[in-house]
Amino acid sequence: MTPVHFSFSSAFILGLMGLAFHRTHLLSALLCLEGMMLSLFIALAIWALQFETTGFSTAPMLLLAFSACEASAGLALLVAAARTHGTDRLQNLNLLQC
Repeated sequence: MTPVHFSFSSAFILGLMGLAFHRTHLLSALLCLEGMMLSLFIALAIWALQFETTGFSTAPMLLLAFSACEASAGLALLVAAARTHGTDRLQNLNLLQC
């Protein structure tokens, strides 16, 4: 495994670990998801450059578009939760109380 692949895979694993173990605020969970998507985007872009074909060149842009949609939906949920519950702590967000 090259150092470039190791750095992007470790960035993805760190984002996944942060999402799994540091779930106190919704904003921190969203930041971990964005870090994971960024590492996937860069790894997919480097992978597309290594193959040098036009078929793989659209995959990073498609992933980036889905990442932007995910970020906008997450921020909309963050604003809605902060308005209704007064905080973004994940312990206060209970779906059974809605």
